[in-house]
Amino acid sequence: MKLVSWNVNGLRSCVAKGFTEFALASDADVICLQEVRAVPEQLHVEIPGYTMCWNPALKRGYSGTAILTRIQPVNVFPGMGIPEHDTEGRVLTAEFDDYFVVTVYTPNVKRELTRLPYRAEQWDPDFLKFLRKLEKTKPVVFCGDLNVSHREIDLANPKPNQGNAGFTDEERAGFDRLLKAGFIDTFREFEPGGGHYTWWSNRKGVRARNIGWRIDYFLVSGVLRPRLRGAGILSDVMGSDHCPITLELD
Repeated sequence: MKLVSWNVNGLRSCVAKGFTEFALASDADVICLQEVRAVPEQLHVEIPGYTMCWNPALKRGYSGTAILTRIQPVNVFPGMGIPEHDTEGRVLTAEFDDYFVVTVYTPNVKRELTRLPYRAEQWDPDFLKFLRKLEKTKPVVFCGDLNVSHREIDLANPKPNQGNAGFTDEERAGFDRLLKAGFIDTFREFEPGGGHYTWWSNRKGVRARNIGWRIDYFLVSGVLRPRLRGAGILSDVMGSDHCPITLELD
């Protein structure tokens, strides 16, 4: 099974930049999207062979997630079941025979860190509880823009960014707790080295010089480790300030 995750930074814009062609060429069974910033009525995405499921934010033009799948899910459901989190359309889950697939767009703490208390004290703990609840039924594959670089190796300039949004101690500790709970950072199962990023600032020349951050991930329940066959970053795919990432499972 091949899965793709991509923060498209506005699906309408990404479609105009070749999203449909990419989706067809990817040959993915499941494509998870974040920051779609649209509702179904605003955009008709028709990709032969795929069914599209949406979880848009209540606020138009903001946040939102979606899943495209060639495999008929057992069930699809939005959110975590917590109203204070679920209005922004940040979580969408598709249940398949062997595991759940969750696409997530984790809240950004903002440059002034105004949303850090919410992220660290509410969102991160509640999302982990949600994942653990799913695991009581079957294993979990979750992916998306987690808005954090876990280790210094995961961003080009760690020292000057220490304490900045996406690289605070609190956000990194939240990622640590995911790993301690038994989830696996799949990319690091295959690639221990640096220089691999998934997001770049829109400032001129930044992406060309690969001054980026790895903030997009596929994580899986520990029991799925024997089924891992590959995980990658498609840094040459344009259309967003993020690039797609991939996961292959037996």
